[in-house]
Amino acid sequence: MLIGPLLDALIDRAFEEDLAGGDLTTESIVDASVQATGNAVARKPLVVCGGPVFRRVFERLDPEVRFESLIADGQSIPVGAVAWRVRGSARSLLMAERTALNLVQRMSGTATAARRYVAALPPGSTTRIADTRKTTPGLRALERYAVRVGGAHNHRDSLGSAVLIKDNHIVAAGGIATAIARARQRAPHTSRIEVEVASLVELDEAVGAGADVIMLDNFSIEDVREASARVRRLTPRPILEVSGGITLERIPELAAAGVDVISVGALTHSAPAADIALDLELLR
Repeated sequence: MLIGPLLDALIDRAFEEDLAGGDLTTESIVDASVQATGNAVARKPLVVCGGPVFRRVFERLDPEVRFESLIADGQSIPVGAVAWRVRGSARSLLMAERTALNLVQRMSGTATAARRYVAALPPGSTTRIADTRKTTPGLRALERYAVRVGGAHNHRDSLGSAVLIKDNHIVAAGGIATAIARARQRAPHTSRIEVEVASLVELDEAVGAGADVIMLDNFSIEDVREASARVRRLTPRPILEVSGGITLERIPELAAAGVDVISVGALTHSAPAADIALDLELLR
């Protein structure tokens, strides 16, 4: 998760969007002396995620705001539960409210979605649920943290963190074998070579070229089973990943087919925001 200056920079950009002209409503009707408590309440069941971010948003606007965490990140809570509490100037709480909620609603929604996908795995399964790079620009670190909080795993963080040869790379390089050979020659010895394949024929090409990880893209369940059977006969065998068109309902059969990783873009690009509200109470 983003920490320190990087998180502060993200929060500052969000404040620029919301507070560049101040808060006309709050500054017009709320006296500067009014103190309040704000309770972050779950309006629907969810997996809590983003406590440190929630805290930092309020502190960034007003260092005098006090924060209390009532539920740790990763815990599931029911409707009506209070995850976090902030106390201080009512003006500050109102001005920072939307920025704080926007971030933690996104994070908690992602964590909740990840938890559902992990829970769909068959009992005892060793298959990993992983995210993809289909993240919100600027929020990748927060969303990937949320994926981990939900119990799933992260794929490569950036283009520079691993070799993943996709369909357009194959076209540009002139073929699967050529692409893998060039990657093997030039990539660091610590980097695995992963290649995306679109058919069983391409799977065999990738195996023959020595791919360390093979991603099955938009395979039918029958072809996933066949690919898994072919790979299981190999020693050493490549890691088998499946991606494309992944839904919650498909998780049990894909895991049972014997794949090692199921990568799910929906964890970050389509997770609905969790329903969290900030309920204000005046301090007398």
